[in-house]
Amino acid sequence: MEKAKRSAILSALFMGLGQFFNREWTKGIMFLLIEVAALLNINYFINSIYGLITLGDTPQKMVNGVKVGQHSINMMVDGIIAIFIIMIILGFYALNIRDAHKSVKELENGKKPLNGLAYIHSIWDKYFPYIMTTPSFLFTTFFILLPIVFTIAVAFTNYSSPNHLPPGKMVDWVGLENFVNLANLKIWNSTFITVGIWTLIFAVVTTVLNYTAGLLLAILINSQGVKLKRLWRTIFILPYAIPAFISLLVMRLMFSGPGPVNNMLAGIGMDKIAFFTDPFIAKVMILVINLWVGAPYFMALMAGVLTNIDKSLYEAAEIDGATKFQQFFKITLPLVLFQTMPLLIMTFAYNFNNFSVIYLLTDGSPINGKLKYAGDTDILISWIYKMTKDQNQFHMASVITIVIFVFVALTSIYSFSRTKSFKEEDMM
Repeated sequence: MEKAKRSAILSALFMGLGQFFNREWTKGIMFLLIEVAALLNINYFINSIYGLITLGDTPQKMVNGVKVGQHSINMMVDGIIAIFIIMIILGFYALNIRDAHKSVKELENGKKPLNGLAYIHSIWDKYFPYIMTTPSFLFTTFFILLPIVFTIAVAFTNYSSPNHLPPGKMVDWVGLENFVNLANLKIWNSTFITVGIWTLIFAVVTTVLNYTAGLLLAILINSQGVKLKRLWRTIFILPYAIPAFISLLVMRLMFSGPGPVNNMLAGIGMDKIAFFTDPFIAKVMILVINLWVGAPYFMALMAGVLTNIDKSLYEAAEIDGATKFQQFFKITLPLVLFQTMPLLIMTFAYNFNNFSVIYLLTDGSPINGKLKYAGDTDILISWIYKMTKDQNQFHMASVITIVIFVFVALTSIYSFSRTKSFKEEDMM
């Protein structure tokens, strides 16, 4: 036991020493090289962490054709990357101590230390799944987790135009000020509440309409009296088969002010309809067009689900005198919901951030002067897009992004945990 403690202490003092003490030379060299590489880059880590804390104090400018000064956002990103690397190194450091302590016990039980190619082969055989998933882990960390952490960090700064936009201006940490402004400043909270309510309505209504329409279409097509079922399925699936990008742009063109639909109405003596310029009508059009695009997907999904329902259930219900409506609400709907509720929840989360429908149909229009950087049909995600792309209000966009993430995550987790498909493995 004393030897195990001594080995662990040596590894704690410098990575690899405990392995050398245990005569595990190859393993010791590997840990030693990791710490040596970290020490050789110690200045990088110190400067990056310092830059993350201060975000610099000298704006960039050109002096004799050369850029001098600091870029706050680059310093922030460097600091976050440095923290990720330090965490990985600390993970190896903890593994190094644990391994040194554990190896002593194995050696005392008669296991001989492996070195050279024998050790490499044993590592390959023992940790093959971890080795093969390491590239995915690194890509996930630096291309998914890093942007998330960066977005969270920006929410606590004043990164915005015109006074705090690098490289000409510096960015500062402001703590919870942005969150307080979103709650207290009328121009921000009134816009957030207005856009948030429409976003919630859009997500709920779109999800329910698409789901219901898809289910009804599937039931109608699968009815016994319907002929040419394949033809009907093909016709109804066409809107989904065509890329949504094309469908939405065509709909925007058709229902625009001078578009074909309004020209046809004018040709028969009717007044033109403000499909995308009247706030209420524009919102209704968004819901209807999204129904056209999304319902076929649920129809195809429901067609497969309905075929898995035991026909004997309907036969027994008919014998008991149940009507078609009773069969639907007591048999079909519960079984369909049991199998598709997780997908329904995921669809709601998707529609809550369904940027393409809003951007391609109305671009958030019509304009509303009472809303800050948002139009009447903007949802939260399209509002964020405008704040970042057009207004450079990165700090407030990050705050709202965090709010969206928390709301959607909590709603999805709670909904998943309450579904029967989550609690039960089999309903029948």
